[in-house]
Amino acid sequence: MRARVRNCHILEMLRAQKRPHISFHTPGHKRAGADITELSYSDNLLSPRGVIARAEEDIAGITGAYRAFLLTDGSTSGVHSMLLALREAGIGRVAYPAFCHKSVKDACYLFGLEGREIASSRVPYPRQPSLSAIEEALGGAEALLLTSPDYYGNFPPLKEVAALCRAQNKPLVLDGAHGAHFYGTEYYAGNFARMWVDGAHKSLPALTQGAAVFAADAFWADKLASSVVRCRTTSPSYPILASVEYAYKYPRSEGLVREAEAWKRRLGAEENADWTKLLVPFGSECDRAEAFLERRGIYPEFNDGNFLMFYLSPCTKGRELARLGRLIGKLPRGSIAAAEASQGIPAGRTVWLAPEEAVGRICAQECGLFPPCMPLVCVGERVSEASAARLQTAHSVFGMREGKMLVFEEDA
Repeated sequence: MRARVRNCHILEMLRAQKRPHISFHTPGHKRAGADITELSYSDNLLSPRGVIARAEEDIAGITGAYRAFLLTDGSTSGVHSMLLALREAGIGRVAYPAFCHKSVKDACYLFGLEGREIASSRVPYPRQPSLSAIEEALGGAEALLLTSPDYYGNFPPLKEVAALCRAQNKPLVLDGAHGAHFYGTEYYAGNFARMWVDGAHKSLPALTQGAAVFAADAFWADKLASSVVRCRTTSPSYPILASVEYAYKYPRSEGLVREAEAWKRRLGAEENADWTKLLVPFGSECDRAEAFLERRGIYPEFNDGNFLMFYLSPCTKGRELARLGRLIGKLPRGSIAAAEASQGIPAGRTVWLAPEEAVGRICAQECGLFPPCMPLVCVGERVSEASAARLQTAHSVFGMREGKMLVFEEDA
C-alpha cells in the first residue's frame, strides 16, 4: 500500500495547476506542467515567501533545526554552502577526515580554506577517525567537519566531539549526506552540529539531487542564508523541491528497520549503526557476486572490491529485501584484501600513467571509486597493486583522466 503523505505545499501547488497552459517561459521543452520556472504562483527559491517558505519551515520543525534551506543540487551544494559560511564567519582553518567526500576538499580549494586532514585506518574500508585523532587535528583548526554517518554506515563519536567543540568554542559541521533518514533519532546530525546537510535523495523518497542544509541557531542561519544563494543553482527543479518536502513527511516503517537488521545478522553483513546500509563481505568474489545479482535484475549501490553495499530506504519493500537475502545466501564468499597505504614524499614532475604503470609511484592527485567519491589513493601515498587493480576494474571512478592517474614522475 502506498504511504499517504499530507500537507506537501509545493506538490499541492503543482497539482493545483492541472490545466496545462501555453508556455512562453522556460524550460524550452514547453510542456508546461510540474517542470516550470519562477511564475506568479510558484514561489522563488532564492527569496521564498510562499509554498517554498512554508515547506522550509515545516522541514525545520520536523528536523529540529532553527532554519532549513532546500537544495536541488545535491549535498555537494550544501557542503559548499556550509564551508563558505565558515569562511564568511572569519574562519580560515578546518579539520576534516582524510576520507571525506571530495566536495569538502573542493570547497576548501574554492574558498581559500586551509584544510587539516584527520588520519584514520582504511582496513578493510575507510574508518571513522578516533576521538584522539580528531582532538589533535582540531588543535590546529578553527572548525571541524565530520561525516555522519559515512558511506559504510558508521558514525564518529558525536557526543564527545560535540562537547569538545563546545569547550573550545569551535563550530562542528556535519556532512550528513547519508543520514537524512535519522531525523528524530539519537543519531541525527542536527542533535550535535551548528550546521549540517542531509542528502534527502539518498535515503529518503526524494528525486536525485534533492537535499537540504540546516542551521542550529540564528547566527549560522544568517551565514547560511548568505552563502547558500552563492552555491546553489538559480534554475531549481520544482519536481525536486516538491520531492524533498514529500520525503521529510513520508512516514517511517519501524517494521522495515527491524527486518533490515535481521537480514544483516542472517547474511553475516558488516556491523554498523545504519539500517539502510547492508554491507556484505564478498572479498575476492565481489565482482562475480555483483554480476550474478545484476543478471537477476538486482543492482547494489557499489562494489569496493571487498564489499557489496545494498542501500535501503523507507521505500524498500520487504519482499524485495527477502529476495535479495535468498540470492545472497547462495553466493560464495572470498578473502578480504586489507592493507594500509604506504607514504612517500611528493617531489618532481608529474605524469599521467595507467594504474598498472603507476604502481609504486607517489600519487599526485587523489582518485577513487565513484560512488562513494572518497579517495582510494590519497596525495602522497604510493600506489599499491591492489589499488591499481581496483581502479582498472571499477565501473566508475573520479580523479582520473582517460583511464590514467596523476603521479610524480620520480620516486622520492
